[in-house]
Amino acid sequence: MGPVTLGVSIAVPEPYGSFLQGKRAGFGDPAAHGIPTHITLLPPTEVAAEDLPAVEDHLAEVAASSRPFPLRLEGTGTFRPLSPVVYVKVAEGEAGCAALQARVRAASGPCARELAFPYHPHVTVAHGIAEEAMDRAQADLKDFCATWTIGGFALYQQGADAVWRLEREYPFGPRPAGVPRQADLSRPSAPAS
Repeated sequence: MGPVTLGVSIAVPEPYGSFLQGKRAGFGDPAAHGIPTHITLLPPTEVAAEDLPAVEDHLAEVAASSRPFPLRLEGTGTFRPLSPVVYVKVAEGEAGCAALQARVRAASGPCARELAFPYHPHVTVAHGIAEEAMDRAQADLKDFCATWTIGGFALYQQGADAVWRLEREYPFGPRPAGVPRQADLSRPSAPAS
């Protein structure tokens, strides 16, 4: 078995996730339909396929010791000119996201890795498109606001077609006594199309 490309993220729930994904597509971002709307905890990371069980166990342990926390998205920002990204800001819950991603990427775990930039939780709504479209994305979503309680995160795998597919969900909180580690994790029966 060869390497696989994984990512760990907090899904933006409905109806917000589909709304922002539709907006991203409308701004002309060709990656919009292949990337579920999310807040990244572990950016795309290549691992050996045989290491996947260790990654899954690590993520289950992180989730089991985590608790729900409130999150609010509000307004927009950009990483330009450093990086061609426009995003929706995490206005509440930033510290919770930062702590969670640090535990996911812990140096002692199988997801350890350095980041190219300091961690800044956000929801990308435009990436690598024309400047005019980036400006439109930033202006169009400046009044966007969404609030929910984060109750877990998920593991995604990128396919050869560059589409990210859900592999497992990791709800926060301890597993019930006597439940095997994998039993509380969901795996879709078929890849999302």
